[in-house]
Amino acid sequence: MSNPLAAHYSRFRVSERILLTGHSHQAWPDVAFEAQQRAWLDAAELVDDKWDRAFEQAARVRAGFARLLGDRPENIALGQNTHELVTRWLSALPFKTRRRIVTTTGEFHTIRRQLDRLAEEGIEIVRVPARPVEELSVRVAREVDDQTLAVMVSSVLFETAEIVPGLNRVAAGCEAYGVPLLVDAYHHLNVVTFDVRTMGIEGAFVTGGGYKYCQLGEGNCFLRVPSETHLRPVLTGWFSEFHEFHRLGVANRHATAVSYPSGAAAFAGATYDPTSHYRAAAVFDFHAAQGLTADRLRAISVHQVGVLENAIAALDLDPSKARVVEMPAERRAGFLAVRSPHASDLVRALRGEAVSADSRGDVLRLGPAPYISDEQLHEAVAKLSRVVTVL
Repeated sequence: MSNPLAAHYSRFRVSERILLTGHSHQAWPDVAFEAQQRAWLDAAELVDDKWDRAFEQAARVRAGFARLLGDRPENIALGQNTHELVTRWLSALPFKTRRRIVTTTGEFHTIRRQLDRLAEEGIEIVRVPARPVEELSVRVAREVDDQTLAVMVSSVLFETAEIVPGLNRVAAGCEAYGVPLLVDAYHHLNVVTFDVRTMGIEGAFVTGGGYKYCQLGEGNCFLRVPSETHLRPVLTGWFSEFHEFHRLGVANRHATAVSYPSGAAAFAGATYDPTSHYRAAAVFDFHAAQGLTADRLRAISVHQVGVLENAIAALDLDPSKARVVEMPAERRAGFLAVRSPHASDLVRALRGEAVSADSRGDVLRLGPAPYISDEQLHEAVAKLSRVVTVL
């Protein structure tokens, strides 16, 4: 039986195949296709005057992310990907006086690779073991001192979907030493309720995007910047001059120090492809029309992941071949992690059975989405049982 919501995702054929990649690339609703066409038509009609329309879409996208963060649109900077925004943020930090960054061993490659490279340039990178996750925030907070340049942590671990509790402790430790905190919320946003105030991280920077649970596709990432922030990124785009662009002539702009607005506007980039914002704005509106609030999406996710977990438990699989990474349901985010020495082989075998999943190391990740039916979940587990038995 098809999930009624699936009718809105016809172009991704979500009823004809089982897409358990909701933690990586969710299907886009059909309204996204219409919006993408609208971007092209606006460019054809308006040519260079299209930017007023484009900036309207960008404003709607900022508002959409702000709602998911429990924040205000003016605190949201947009970028094509999180790496663009994270490097811009890093470039604003005082490397001349502090040379120590605290992070964890559980960070996604955006942060992990960039910090590996900074380590080669003499920056001290303190990597706190990510597990056990229950006390991760305490361990990170202990590493913060007056020589720390920044702290960079995830709110959900990308390999296993474990929610990191107690980030308010990290925030408090950072505040005590005047250290900026960056929280990677990509695997949290729109599948687990997120609110900077109730989480006690109102003073933190937060990054994430729409490629996964938000269904916005590529080109839709954000950096949440705390109010009253005054930073001057070295990697800076000319859109950050909009606050004074028409006031200063070219000669004056060259003669004066590079100026920045306060807050998120200081992290603005430069000319970009606005098509992604048309798509994202339409998807945010679609979610609102369908009542797909963060709370409802969380309830759907908990149910669906529970169906997968219970169905796999009923198989009584050989744990040396495949076993669920156990954790309380309230501590798991948007996908089920199955540890297996054959994880990549299982991904290939499932794809041959019209089931899409992915793996990270020895972890098979099964990520449902709100358009998937319970029947599809049970069918996927039956196919998983078949492919495991032939390993």
